[in-house]
Amino acid sequence: MWQRVRLELTTSWQTEDHPRERLTVADEREHVLFYLSEILYRILPTFYEEIALSLERLYGAAPETIDIPVIVRFGSLVGGDMDVNPEVHAKTIRETLLRHQQVILNAYFLECQELAQKLSQSASRAGVLPALTQRIEQYVTLLPGTRSLTPARHDRMPYRVFLGQIAERLRATYDGRHTGYETTAQLQRDVQLVADSLKANKGLNAGYYPVRRLLRRIATFGFHLATLDVRQHSDVHHQVIAQGFGDAQWCGRTPAERTAQLTAALESDRGPTAALDALGRRTLAVFDAIVQARHRFGAQAVGYYIVRGACGPDDVLAPLLLARWAEACDKQSGQVALDIAPMFESAASLEESGAVMRALLADPVYRRHLESRGSYQCALVGYSETTKEVGLCASRFAIYRGQRLLAGVLRSAGVRHVIFQGRGGSIARGGGRIDALARSAPADSVNGTLCLTEQGDVVTQNYGLQPIALRTLERAFNALALATHASRQGRASAERPEHLGCAVTIAQASRAAWRGLVHDDAQFYDYFRAVTPIDVIERMQIGSRPAMRPGAQGLTALRAVLWVFAWTQSRHLLPGWYGAGAGLDAAISTHGLDRLREAYASWPFLRGLVDDVEAMLARADLQMSSHYEALSPVGLRRYLGPMQAEYQRAREGVLRIKGCAELLDGDATLQRAIQLRNPYVDPMHLMQVDLLRRWRAGAREDHELFDALLATISGIAHGLQSTG
Repeated sequence: MWQRVRLELTTSWQTEDHPRERLTVADEREHVLFYLSEILYRILPTFYEEIALSLERLYGAAPETIDIPVIVRFGSLVGGDMDVNPEVHAKTIRETLLRHQQVILNAYFLECQELAQKLSQSASRAGVLPALTQRIEQYVTLLPGTRSLTPARHDRMPYRVFLGQIAERLRATYDGRHTGYETTAQLQRDVQLVADSLKANKGLNAGYYPVRRLLRRIATFGFHLATLDVRQHSDVHHQVIAQGFGDAQWCGRTPAERTAQLTAALESDRGPTAALDALGRRTLAVFDAIVQARHRFGAQAVGYYIVRGACGPDDVLAPLLLARWAEACDKQSGQVALDIAPMFESAASLEESGAVMRALLADPVYRRHLESRGSYQCALVGYSETTKEVGLCASRFAIYRGQRLLAGVLRSAGVRHVIFQGRGGSIARGGGRIDALARSAPADSVNGTLCLTEQGDVVTQNYGLQPIALRTLERAFNALALATHASRQGRASAERPEHLGCAVTIAQASRAAWRGLVHDDAQFYDYFRAVTPIDVIERMQIGSRPAMRPGAQGLTALRAVLWVFAWTQSRHLLPGWYGAGAGLDAAISTHGLDRLREAYASWPFLRGLVDDVEAMLARADLQMSSHYEALSPVGLRRYLGPMQAEYQRAREGVLRIKGCAELLDGDATLQRAIQLRNPYVDPMHLMQVDLLRRWRAGAREDHELFDALLATISGIAHGLQSTG
């Protein structure tokens, strides 16, 4: 054991933490595929078996008699996220889905071969369903090559022969030959035939359960492995519409004007009247690729078409019209075969999300489209940009209200809905425990479905090892089950008016404090760039997306993940707590400490918010941050004092509400982890400050210093277990 640990540590020390070249979309795709195929594929049957065993203990039903429906499905944006990433386009979508299929077909092929070795029952000693024998004979004709694959001594081993035939047909599917499976249902029928035969012939303990595990995997992963969601910014759609309409003023028109024209164009099936440039052709090609991919890889291969930056009905109708131009329509209904999901991520758009959805549902053209898709609507709420805009407390409350508005409008319109939580990895970007996320959501917004993103280092933490991944799935299912049951029983923890008033006060005061520091002070962005290693992080080869959004400047252009990552490295962790002091102080003054304690005890939303702020305060270390202060020009060294004052206000507010003496007194494990970690991380901070000073003094051209800085960033990120 010691030899293995020593080998792993030595190998880690001798391996570079960061690649020399920027990762490509293909690199990111392979990273995701590892977790899907090597972790989640393997533990998925165990997840269902644990549920079946629990049902047996509670209700006495035998596990083999319990038919648990598909509970969990997996998706990915890697290969489909076009937002500010020119490397993602129609070709990338096709390549990604093909790679997904290759990986899952290979997994099925290997599992069938493994099962063939285990199921060695002889026909002379164990019965076999006549249907299975008949299917073997059919495959002898359909797949004549399989006869040579089976040794003569196996002729009387029907399961081994049949599973070999299934494996050969999977190989044909992988190669794209005409003898391959056309649909997942065909593969399911073959494997189900093996399970039925074993169950009917005393084979429960002779191979039935391993075959059932394969069936569970097929039902979950299909021939697509993970559903690929596609995302594009609304501005791109409007640029293409402007070209197609020959209207140079299109992007400057009011949302109402654009909505009226888009509705009329959809109603009359109006096509483009002007030629499209490269951007327009690339955009239409994406819709065509989606239709082709669903035909080739299955209906679940491509999921939502996410519209980032949605602010009005026109932002949803625009891609609907573009899909029409690309003829991405269902041949039977004539409607666009696309599930469009608007993403509300600014405070203003979240506030107007209910009105936007109400206007869309009132549009006869969009309503017909929605009915053709089963009257099912998805909407995303984004955490990262909202937090950067208004701070953590105001962001969380804006998202809470947005979810409540969306759920209310869609429910009253008789539309099935799912609210997709577009969160990041760290608490400052919506991360945290999945069960807390489900509990703190508004009543009825968790409509039997919990849909969320997992990003960055959180993927490794929650899914890097099979036991941990299994625990993550169990925790998510538990949270969803409790939230759904409470909602359906009319016992969902809806907020009380007086508690809602507390949240309003916190949000307003914290937003004013955040905006006053981060956005209203013109020099603060310069201070941020001076006291954090953002200039190093921007040069790191992490991810395929650029650090800055084109067409914007300053903080608006900087991606939220880099904003949070940089503040984490300097131990300010500013996005995770700043403004909370002003918010909690105002709420206590206005509503009283007893009311805040009452809301914390009975309202999961406020409890989750206070607990998250507490965790970020405990991780922050402004004494260590003071060393970074020396990196800023003398004229900018005026921010640390107000930060420290706000930190103390936030700390005192949290402790008063929770009735504790120290931060994290209610979470001894995390408290102890931080205490043990700091002595090891602190020297790396001091080293980073010194390296930053020397690297910047040399005009940022010393490559050896840069490599050393990369090592400190990696070490601090590992120590804090957070990259943003």
